[in-house]
Amino acid sequence: MPSQVTKLFMKRTIPESREKVFRAWTDPQEIKKWFAPGPAHVPEVSVDLRIGGSYRIHMRDDALNASYFAIGTYREIKPPHRLVFTWSWEGDPKSMEMLVTIELREKAGTTELSLTHEYFPSEESKKKHEEGWVGCLDKLEQSLHLTS
Repeated sequence: MPSQVTKLFMKRTIPESREKVFRAWTDPQEIKKWFAPGPAHVPEVSVDLRIGGSYRIHMRDDALNASYFAIGTYREIKPPHRLVFTWSWEGDPKSMEMLVTIELREKAGTTELSLTHEYFPSEESKKKHEEGWVGCLDKLEQSLHLTS
């Protein structure tokens, strides 16, 4: 069982259907709209949405002239309720494989999104990922709102 230092838990209520929110996490065209925090954007995404299938998300920050690649494997796919996948940074020798669990619950015409990210190597890594997820989830809500 991971300690609280290596586990991050976030919750958001999104005024959209679970199906729409689940699709935003699994459809490459939808992922491109939101899956990078701050001024960063997503120029390319590959998704093999099946148990054991992989994903690769290219996040690009033009201001820093930097690219980051989140990679992982799908462990559990239960539309529109639950998505579990591994998470690591391609090309970073210090990156450890972590685990992300997304749970979506219907709540009075909205979707309650719970995100659990665990197995961080350090408190610093947890803090950076928390900042990143806050920025990504803000963009997720904006992108879903724009397509309503």
